[in-house]
Amino acid sequence: MDDPSARSFLRRLFDAAIAAADPAKLVPRHLPAEPRGRTIVVGAGKASAAMARAFEQHWTGELSGLVVTRYGYSAPSKRIEVVEAAHPVPDARGEAAARCILELVTGLTEDDLVVALISGGGSALLSAPAEGLSLADKQAVNRALLASGASIDEINCVRKHLSAIKGGRLAVAAYPARVVTLLISDVPGDDPSVIASGPTVADSTTYADARAILAKYGITPPPAVQSHLTSARDETPKPGDVRLARAEIHLIGTPQASLMAAAEVAKSAGVTPLVLSDSIEGESREVARVFAGIARQVRQYGQPIPAPCVLLSGGETTVTVRGKGRGGRNVEFLLALALALRGQPQTWAIAGDTDGVDGAEEIAGAIITPDTLDRAARRGVRAADSLAKNDGHGFFESLGDQVVTGPTLTNVNDFRAVLIESGAAIPSG
Repeated sequence: MDDPSARSFLRRLFDAAIAAADPAKLVPRHLPAEPRGRTIVVGAGKASAAMARAFEQHWTGELSGLVVTRYGYSAPSKRIEVVEAAHPVPDARGEAAARCILELVTGLTEDDLVVALISGGGSALLSAPAEGLSLADKQAVNRALLASGASIDEINCVRKHLSAIKGGRLAVAAYPARVVTLLISDVPGDDPSVIASGPTVADSTTYADARAILAKYGITPPPAVQSHLTSARDETPKPGDVRLARAEIHLIGTPQASLMAAAEVAKSAGVTPLVLSDSIEGESREVARVFAGIARQVRQYGQPIPAPCVLLSGGETTVTVRGKGRGGRNVEFLLALALALRGQPQTWAIAGDTDGVDGAEEIAGAIITPDTLDRAARRGVRAADSLAKNDGHGFFESLGDQVVTGPTLTNVNDFRAVLIESGAAIPSG
């Protein structure tokens, strides 16, 4: 396969994965029954505005509400207010929106319905600090956790215990109204209590767990945070809490569904897909070494499947930030993969975040080719140096190999595809 064909094929896989998580397709299939009383729609996440638009387009009854999404991820709605705020580090707009959402669901009755539209990114966007904490306190802890290499479930455990709305507290505020949550998952394992820190879901973690996570990564929080976590007042609602008895959870979009959509595209092109996992975690560069080993096994021995094949996976890797470069976990993975493959022939890969943002930049990810290292060297760029600086974005920008989607208005986390070709041409469309 020539280089343009391989690039086109990989991009079609990525686009199929994103399309499978389109809220316009997912939300209408999961509308709840209309209540006798009011319908209040609230939500948070990178997909929440698109979810709200889809909901109100198919809802025949009365409704009102508010959702908060990332800057640039708004979608026009007529009856549901959409607020844009910062991600991954929260800002004052996210804090104000979270306070408004709590007010909207307070004082409801058993006849009322709260529909919570939740997707990845909601943890940062629902940034109402717990009593005694400031937004600056939460920002400091968020920055430290994001740079530490902590997993998403560890990060969100801490977030829940610094919040007035996460970890089931939103559903408690809405009690005794019925609460129906529609979730688009961006976390390994699709645990509803981890997605956006589970604002409507019972929380099995504790203040002690949150303290242990900060200690594990050597993070010294601001004094107010330390005091709050140590006092451990007002624990999050646990499984079996009567105030959550009328809360329903519906998982409507998942990484696995997106991987299967990409697999169908591969099959139609005559390439055998192998879905390795939808929930891969770990340091990006370590995961890359494992994938390089599998790709070499395919190339040399035709195991676990022969070429032409594509290795598909999802999940959320992590990056322990050591340098001062520009990067994200997907370009970190690809940079490490290129180094580990050492120019293996007929092997290409794409990795990107399905929300269109890898790290903190409007770049979804990138593509590597068999000659990635050679092309970089000719430009005077050493891949090993870029990796040491966590400068994946700078590296792939120099090659013109970045993948830019713009806001996708959804989020089912990372998508990775490693193509090992056998020499036959792959159809271009």
